[in-house]
Amino acid sequence: MPADVPVGTPFAGCPDSTARDIDLKTHRSMILPFRLAATAGAARAGVLETAHGPVHTPAFMPVGTQATVKGMTASSVRAIGAEMVLANAYHLMLRPGAERIAALGGLHRFMDWPGPILTDSGGFQVMSLGALRKISEEGVVFRSHIDGARIHLTPERAVRVQHLLDSTITMVLDECTEFPATLPAARRSMELSMRWAARSKAAYEPRPGYGLFGIVQGSTYPELRLQSAASLTALGFDGYAIGGLAVGEGQASMLATLDATLPALPSDRPRYLMGVGTPQDLLEAVARGVDLFDCVIPTRAGRTGRAFTSAGILNLRNARFAADPAPLDPACDCPTCGRHARAYLHHLFKAGEMLGPMMLTWHNLHYYQALMRSFRAAILSGDLAASEASLRAAWARGDPGPHRKDDRGEERT
Repeated sequence: MPADVPVGTPFAGCPDSTARDIDLKTHRSMILPFRLAATAGAARAGVLETAHGPVHTPAFMPVGTQATVKGMTASSVRAIGAEMVLANAYHLMLRPGAERIAALGGLHRFMDWPGPILTDSGGFQVMSLGALRKISEEGVVFRSHIDGARIHLTPERAVRVQHLLDSTITMVLDECTEFPATLPAARRSMELSMRWAARSKAAYEPRPGYGLFGIVQGSTYPELRLQSAASLTALGFDGYAIGGLAVGEGQASMLATLDATLPALPSDRPRYLMGVGTPQDLLEAVARGVDLFDCVIPTRAGRTGRAFTSAGILNLRNARFAADPAPLDPACDCPTCGRHARAYLHHLFKAGEMLGPMMLTWHNLHYYQALMRSFRAAILSGDLAASEASLRAAWARGDPGPHRKDDRGEERT
């Protein structure tokens, strides 16, 4: 979009009229119903009704990039209370292939997950390929990180791949803008993503209970974020994601970007913050009106010995846990906390046993789900502010013991 085009002006080929906006709103609510049950300031509690079951928001989606949540069976993911998971169309397109998954009955059957699945189209992965990819107006040409094969991914192909997977929520193909980016570079990237969004929308086949989400881009420039949000709203999507964050900009910039972006998105549609984040990030974003989240942090932390608890982050590799008989988190009712002492978990990591990462992954994902349920309950009861204050106070107190913490609240070994 040229720099002198006013905010809210759709790109060429994107219809725009009051009548169409009304029709789109009705169409969206019929195809993928989203109902707000309560609000607390900007925070929202709602229900997204999908073809594969409801999602009660705010919600955190465990990340199952390659059709598996690392270290977890599908039944254990269900047991922690997760209602929707995330998979990645880019990775599944490369291995084992979308066509093969379709022939085997679709992604839900393939990974034994009957609930809703959101698939990321691969914009973030394309950004991370660096010299292995070439971006043009048509799409992205890149070399597979698996076997070096030349792959051509267009917005239309990204939508088709997700249709073959039978994704409940399909994401448009976008360019995840690198950080830092100059204003001209961020503008070019955002405008390309908006043109790709229009093509993704044209290629998408609407079905009841399924949805297509647009992705707001624009780096940390408020004017670009507003322009992007207006363009996507003019196109009309079933939900709106905020992309291009958690890429190195820091929490303060991320929250400022959310403050600028969220009020510009339709209030009757779900809002999804991609790839974020820590429990503190979730608390801040829920308070600002975000409905959906995903992030690899809880599973990655579990594999490296870090546990998210009601007292903050604990590093189970720390020697102080070697003889500690206490449960990992006395306030948690997951199997890890209910059956095993910190000393045992410490032993598993020191011995290099795979059970250690598996048990901490289970606990961390359970903690995230419990956290989201507490946010929802607080919004429904009107007690969100008190709940936030209580969480912050508990995290600040930390876990008692002779240990020091760094400036991120993480224990030093």
